[in-house]
Amino acid sequence: MQYNQKLSKYLKKIREAKGYKLNSFAYKNGIEPSTLSRVENNLLEIKISVLEKIATGYNKTPAQLLHDFEEEQNRN
Repeated sequence: MQYNQKLSKYLKKIREAKGYKLNSFAYKNGIEPSTLSRVENNLLEIKISVLEKIATGYNKTPAQLLHDFEEEQNRN
């Protein structure tokens, strides 16, 4: 599985694990819901500007979010 595909699945997984609905999370963080959906379903490559907004939604920096992703990949 490609890196972007794994990252997309991870972003969807953590959003759902936190109980956030796609539309409410997207709007709250300044992302179009269709953009977030396409990112999470690996239909759109993740731009750094979108990654920054997603990370902010979890009170993290993009670097922290990617670090958490990498750690999970290493555990699996």
